[in-house]
Amino acid sequence: MLRAGFDTIQRQAEIRGGILNALGHYYAIVRREGLGGVKGRLSRLNEGGGFADAPPSNKRYQAWIDRYDSIDDAKRADLRSRAQALPKKPLISVLVPTYNSDEKLLREMIASVRAQVYPHWELCIADDASPNPRVAAVLAEAAASDARIRFLVRKENGHISAASNSALELAQGEYVALLDHDDILPEHALFMIASYVNRYPQGRLFYSDEDKLTLDGQRTAPYFKPDWNPHLILAQNFFSHLGVYETALVRAAGGFRKGFEGSQDHDLILRCLEIAGHDCVIHIPHVLYHWRIMPGSTAQSGSEKPYAHTARVRAVEEHLARVGVAASVEEPFGDAGQIRVRYAVPADTPRVSIIIPTRDRVELLKQCITSVQKKTSYPNFEIIVVDNGSTEKETLDYFAQIAGPDVRVIRDDSPFNFSALNNRAAAQASGEFLCLLNNDIEVISTDWLDELVGIAAQPGTGAVGARLWYPNETIQHGGVVLGLGGVAGHMHHGLHRWQQGYFGRAVVTQNLSAVTAACLVVRKSIYHEVNGLDEELAVAFNDVDFCAKILKAGYRNVWTPHAELYHHESASRGSDMDPDKYQRFVSEVRWMEARWPELIAHDPAYSPNLTLDTSAPPFSLAEPPRTAQFD
Repeated sequence: MLRAGFDTIQRQAEIRGGILNALGHYYAIVRREGLGGVKGRLSRLNEGGGFADAPPSNKRYQAWIDRYDSIDDAKRADLRSRAQALPKKPLISVLVPTYNSDEKLLREMIASVRAQVYPHWELCIADDASPNPRVAAVLAEAAASDARIRFLVRKENGHISAASNSALELAQGEYVALLDHDDILPEHALFMIASYVNRYPQGRLFYSDEDKLTLDGQRTAPYFKPDWNPHLILAQNFFSHLGVYETALVRAAGGFRKGFEGSQDHDLILRCLEIAGHDCVIHIPHVLYHWRIMPGSTAQSGSEKPYAHTARVRAVEEHLARVGVAASVEEPFGDAGQIRVRYAVPADTPRVSIIIPTRDRVELLKQCITSVQKKTSYPNFEIIVVDNGSTEKETLDYFAQIAGPDVRVIRDDSPFNFSALNNRAAAQASGEFLCLLNNDIEVISTDWLDELVGIAAQPGTGAVGARLWYPNETIQHGGVVLGLGGVAGHMHHGLHRWQQGYFGRAVVTQNLSAVTAACLVVRKSIYHEVNGLDEELAVAFNDVDFCAKILKAGYRNVWTPHAELYHHESASRGSDMDPDKYQRFVSEVRWMEARWPELIAHDPAYSPNLTLDTSAPPFSLAEPPRTAQFD
């Protein structure tokens, strides 16, 4: 055990640029969360999972790079040929603010831009009045050697927003790409941008995957991102890096705002979205940015720049106010400084119909209903129990006991069909919102329904799911990924409370393609618009199919970790994979594969660079990736 701990710290030293940086990182965790926080992270690292605190080992990731993300002379020549053949060859302005830059790293940044296989670029550098004269000398030398490099030296220091605006003033390109002075672009980065500009003419904002670069030049900690995710961008700025903006859009938004230093790019993307909307944001699922791990940088730890957290909260608060969303923004939490947005419940507190199918096993149902009635702060709800043929006297007596103005029991003696039971109750529900709830659910957080309704009430929102825990305090449901393990599987399954998941995604509200109907809230009008749950799916995948129909209708589904309940999974019906049920399950698998082949092949909330193999650690590397190199 002791040896494993030393090995783990040594590995973190490699990732974070030295033993002092690694120890500093864990010291910050101790101050925030106590020794338990460090213990949890070290435990997860030793398990070998692919999480933000435990990225793939350098050896494993390097092998993946060698196989799927390397360039040789033949590939380089092919990319140059493809660049010349592009119908549209936009000029891309790379904006770089500098201040007292390390000369070696500054030269490496410049060299990485000059090495681009796509030739139509300009490098626009604004030095923020660096006291070190070598910075201006290096910039002058670079500009003299390549006409595509232009720079200016500001007369006085104004911090990163002002310097970035000065670089923006130099830009003549149709698009601007943001690059830090000590970071690196791989040589195909701008080609991929230009390629996607051609492929997606509606695109005005483009972002890529990223990884980190140690001081000795090792690539590590890749962040393979989802496609565009409007809720996730409020919690974390996954747009950067590499973030590329239509230049006219950046200027229309007013450029970089002073007072938001440290989160100026997060503030910028939110203001651009207010002008351009969400449909113009394009994800490029390739690593196009190497983020240098430096002491004091947020690449090393999200807690390194407290002023950046303050700016991030302000950026999100002001964005929500401008777009008219009633919500509060809570202070950043977690290693990466994640943000929680708490949406206000509509002023009229709309009625919610909680639908609970059941059959006997009264102890489960009683636990569920009692927890709902005693622990739910939301004041306006009814409970509809759908009794699927209960026969036990204790159960029937309980039905008689609970029946009243806000609790109804509907009898349905037909063969078990989860979809049909919920559909029948939905047809009789009086609420504006429906909450589908399993009878083996137990409420934990009193504000669970406030959280779900607050999100479900937002325009354009479809189904909203909760974070469900096993009684042993590990995650049962953290959202659903289509294609994971076959048709669909649960994200973050088995994580403990102290684990934040892959780049914090187990602890932040985000858009997902599907959530479980074990606890799901949706507008009743949307439920009926998509014809409810499909009764061809009696047991499995009816919720996944329902969510897919909602996506197809143009809504976005959401998962929140802030509505928390226990799920005593399958306690009421037993295992769904008993031999007698196998054939039915196989037929439902085939039904889903025929109906949703594209969504199963590529769930937009999950990267094609991450594995779908549930026998591997969660969020492990896909080998091979489900997207071709340079495609």
